Amino acid sequence: MFDILAIKLPPFMQNSTFIIIIYVVLIIGFMYFLMIRPQKKQKQKQQNLMQGMEVGDSVLTSSGFYGMIIDITDDTVIVEFGGNKNCRIPMQKEAIVDVEKAQPEE
Repeated sequence: MFDILAIKLPPFMQNSTFIIIIYVVLIIGFMYFLMIRPQKKQKQKQQNLMQGMEVGDSVLTSSGFYGMIIDITDDTVIVEFGGNKNCRIPMQKEAIVDVEKAQPEE
């Protein structure tokens, strides 16, 4: 197989088992960098987003509604939608997709 390239491989590299092990290691490494690592980065970004939420921030929920945070507890937030005082809905923090910080009034 390697006679065409005129490369003399050591005897342990001529074994097909060794080549299969190398391929499996390469595939696992490839999957790590394409699938697992980006997912970990996205999870870290979501955690930073949850920790940075404050009362008065505008948020986008996973259902597509925009609202303003009225109250925050450990795992839930109360969001007011549309400026209507009667439309305050408690929801889990995980339902928040995006946070826009409140602008300080001048």
